[in-house]
Amino acid sequence: MTQDHITSTPVVPNAKRLLWAGFTAILAAGVGFAIRGGILDNWGREYGFTGAELGAIGGAGFTGFCFGIIIGGIVADKIGYGKLVIAAFLFHVLSAFVTFAAMDGMEKMQAYNYLYWGTFIFAVANGTLEAVANPLVATIFPNNRTHYLNILHASWPAGMILGGAAGWILDDGMELHWKWQLALFLVPTVIYGLMFLGQKMPKSEASEQGLSLGEMFKDVGILGGLVVCYLLALFLGGVVGNEMVGYGIGGALLVLIGVITNFSIGSWLLFVLFVVHALVGAVELGTDGWIQNITGNILTSGEGKILFVFTSAVMFALRFCAEFIEKKIGLSPVGLLFVCAVTAAVGLVLTSYVTTFAMAILALTVYGIGKTFFWPTMLAVASDRFPRTGAVAISIMGGIGMMSAGLLGSPGLGYFKDRYSGEALQQANAEIYDEYKAQDPSSFLVFPEAYGLDSKKVGDIGEEPSDKEKAVLAASIEGDRGTLRADALIPTTMAVVYLMLVFYFSTIGGYKPVHLAGTAADALTDEDESIPAHESEEQQSES
Repeated sequence: MTQDHITSTPVVPNAKRLLWAGFTAILAAGVGFAIRGGILDNWGREYGFTGAELGAIGGAGFTGFCFGIIIGGIVADKIGYGKLVIAAFLFHVLSAFVTFAAMDGMEKMQAYNYLYWGTFIFAVANGTLEAVANPLVATIFPNNRTHYLNILHASWPAGMILGGAAGWILDDGMELHWKWQLALFLVPTVIYGLMFLGQKMPKSEASEQGLSLGEMFKDVGILGGLVVCYLLALFLGGVVGNEMVGYGIGGALLVLIGVITNFSIGSWLLFVLFVVHALVGAVELGTDGWIQNITGNILTSGEGKILFVFTSAVMFALRFCAEFIEKKIGLSPVGLLFVCAVTAAVGLVLTSYVTTFAMAILALTVYGIGKTFFWPTMLAVASDRFPRTGAVAISIMGGIGMMSAGLLGSPGLGYFKDRYSGEALQQANAEIYDEYKAQDPSSFLVFPEAYGLDSKKVGDIGEEPSDKEKAVLAASIEGDRGTLRADALIPTTMAVVYLMLVFYFSTIGGYKPVHLAGTAADALTDEDESIPAHESEEQQSES
């Protein structure tokens, strides 16, 4: 059997139909995400939200995803993918009704609640779809997961291109109300529902072996559970307004994972992948949620949307090249991730210094190249090395990434935007700062409270600002620059971890996918490792 035959052979005849159905589903999520990012300034002007409040609304677009993908991933192998697709479709429609309940002139906190929970439900739908699409594609293309998962996730930048372009035309050009813009995501929603309709979907390798939920969770174990339960504790503590309650629920869930797995410690490698994917979510999706706003503020709103579309186009094109990079250039998936992390860090630093549109194109091209392969390649590595986890590990990984983006990335960038802008104006002119500072302070994790600028007052500054208003705008831009430089520390940290993983795999004979013995994927390969379903990743490495 030749390697070409191995990598091109799917395990089901309708593999391509399922691949493109999943592609369209994630595209719908990308369209909604991009349009929301483009109308944050509309919401800030209309309702007077602070940067931290806008960050929290954007963050709900990630935290809700976590619930959808984790719960969906746990039950996917038991109830089947078809039922999850129906649930996701209904959640997408419900999210539109809740979001559109926010009316013009509505009291600030009432509008905030509608926008927050509408965004949260939208994210639950997106997460449920990825609980289907990721393990489905990993199952039907078992010997070329990096390539096909990158193709699947090319739909995300494709959706952002469509959503960003729509925002550029409908918002900046036609000045159409934000509700009409956001409603566009319902078009691909209907299409993916029709594409999945009536399709038979295969089981994962773990499900094919008949593994119990406890067996699927063993590689996750206590270590992996710590990561996801910590993030869940942060989220639930924020929802109920009591951190200790959140940590109590998180602790109880960790004990439950222990009971299910017979208190398996879990795989250290999967634990590392979970932690790094939290950083991926913070830097990729957290930055994506703010980048239109940041570059639009440094340059113009219209140029910010053009740059967002351009960066997304770079990602879209490159995600079809993962196989070429892996097979022709010879980079392993982990090596590819290391190169991307270094490039992303450089790109963010370069973006913080842009002063012209041409400079921004160059800087964001570097950043776009860097962030392109993070998400799908991380999923491919987890699926390659931990086949007995079925849909569980990669679903939890996706949930961790989105939860981190919502709890750390988006609010964190909003906080630093407020902090650096406020500090810049206070240093430049304390009197003007007192006039323009936000009424409520912004806070984030252990960082001190900071007062940003009042979004409504800044938004009211006209095209011909006075000297005082110019000082306010300059401080706002300096806040954006500082935020990007702080953001660059995340991929720098990721690069260090990826380099350590490159060395680790070199000590065990190189990076290779692992398959469970006796599965359809095992039958298609004669080069990759095949192991009994009960063995852990560490046992695989030792053998």
